[in-house]
Amino acid sequence: MLSDIGACGKDVWQGALSRLNNIPSKFEMKVRRASIFEDAYRAIMGVSRVELLKAKLWVEFDGETLLDYGGGSREWFFLLSKEMFNPYYGLFEYSAIDNYTLQINPYSGVCNEDHLHYFQFIGRVAGMAVFHGKLLDGFFIRPFYKMMLGKPIELYDMESVDPEYSNSLKWIKENDPAGLCLTFCVDEETCFGETAQHELKPDGASIPVTNENKEEYIQLVIKWRFEKRIQEQMNAFLKGFNDLVPLNAIKIFDEHELELLLSGLQEIDIKDWKTNSNYKGEYHPNHIVIQWFWRAVLSFSNELRARLLQFVTGTSHVPMNGFKELYGSNGPQLFTIEQWGQPSQLPRAHTCFNRLDLPPYKSYHELREKLLKAIEGAEGFGGVD
Repeated sequence: MLSDIGACGKDVWQGALSRLNNIPSKFEMKVRRASIFEDAYRAIMGVSRVELLKAKLWVEFDGETLLDYGGGSREWFFLLSKEMFNPYYGLFEYSAIDNYTLQINPYSGVCNEDHLHYFQFIGRVAGMAVFHGKLLDGFFIRPFYKMMLGKPIELYDMESVDPEYSNSLKWIKENDPAGLCLTFCVDEETCFGETAQHELKPDGASIPVTNENKEEYIQLVIKWRFEKRIQEQMNAFLKGFNDLVPLNAIKIFDEHELELLLSGLQEIDIKDWKTNSNYKGEYHPNHIVIQWFWRAVLSFSNELRARLLQFVTGTSHVPMNGFKELYGSNGPQLFTIEQWGQPSQLPRAHTCFNRLDLPPYKSYHELREKLLKAIEGAEGFGGVD
């Protein structure tokens, strides 16, 4: 859990700070609220030595008197995040199924010819947030965190980002694709409304997808979808992040913990969550298993609740207006619990539909134990699809 690992991880970069020499006691920034993005960009990318960004932050907003004991820098990170991640600037875009998880815009260079410098800047800001113990106001798709950690992106990672594409690849994985007349190419609609073809491997247009090579095809499609299209932007981001926090220092975290490290824990409103939940199968609000489920959630720490939410929906982030605005693959989709399986099985999740398949356990303690195992070991036993 993040609370257990976090202290160790924090020592890594705090230890690095203590070894710095010949830097001022603080790094001062004066920014205007109306142009915080550009002011911060000039200040951070214009430093003579990147080590200066590891000094204590002292942020002053133009025309305002502030005694900064951390409050000014916290507000600076919050306000700057709103601007950096605003799709209006073309650097990031929302994922295919919601308007609150972000991904890198593969066409960011069309919007801004200096986009790679901006991604390096954003990486530095993210590194500064981690180094100084502050938070960013933004949540990314799971593959983004996996790329930060250098972990492979799998088919199940695609479901919460692009369920339609994910289902197509799942069908290919489970069936013989010969009749589809596919080749090692993908078509993509460009930002100009045109369709461009990309070969997944040399001479891919002349290589048919067969039952024998479909696994390679699926892996190459996933790599193209999440990595190759945005590799330059991600490399620039990681370069900036590594300026403040060595990338090997965050490898003690998994992708779920990294999300919480960068963006923090929202205070999850259990009443709102419970009010805006659906039930399927034999389950209903007064069913004993459902009562046990909410009793278990109430017993969890806020961090465990966030991990449960990640397990079922793909992100720990709750929409601005609460659980009533959760989105699934087909639009608005409330958190759903469906009766499934046998008591011997662990719960499983369908992030595409914000659905938890919950077996009819025989006791509260059995339910709580199995739910915790599912949350902690989702990837290990295939509990997410």
